[in-house]
Amino acid sequence: MSHDDFAHEPIPGLPERPPNGEHILWQGRPGTWALAREALALHWVAGWFVLLFGWRFATLVDLQGPVEAARLASPFLILGGAVCALLLAIAWVQARATLYTITTARVAMRIGAALTVTFNLPYAQLASADLQLRRDGHGTIALEMSGPTRLGYLICWPHVRPWHLRHPKPALRCIPDAARVARLLSDAAQARLTRPRLGRTAPGPALAAE
Repeated sequence: MSHDDFAHEPIPGLPERPPNGEHILWQGRPGTWALAREALALHWVAGWFVLLFGWRFATLVDLQGPVEAARLASPFLILGGAVCALLLAIAWVQARATLYTITTARVAMRIGAALTVTFNLPYAQLASADLQLRRDGHGTIALEMSGPTRLGYLICWPHVRPWHLRHPKPALRCIPDAARVARLLSDAAQARLTRPRLGRTAPGPALAAE
């Protein structure tokens, strides 16, 4: 199910070469801006510091005048800019360390900036896949696991559907052209699960010629 990814990858994003008959259909990673906005709440953080600046300015403007009030309130904007820059740096590192792979047999997620782990999710263990699409084309595809297999929320974060703590859903987070990727994933899973399984059976008695 998972693999500690300290060893050299024979193929980027996969802990080992795919077996015969399995082909890579798509590989991608989160968009930095989209990941910072959705996973790290960049807009909310920026808005909070702007609100603090406005509050400080409003309390001082009558006493100090607009220029002095803006100067005294400006540390909130400076601190907010530093925090937002830090969040963007974290999002960039997370995005660069991540590589999602869709093959004809599974979804693989290489995640983790400090401790890199690869999760292999065969289509047979996926109960459903839900797409959350944004206006700019970025989106998140959340995967619901079937059976007893469960992945930890903290282990997967931020590559997990937000706030589903009790039943974590690993997710291809903030990927570009998400609608096309979702269709590709749906087609691949359906083809894999409806493909007839061929097994070996003992040969039966030969039919006698009449």
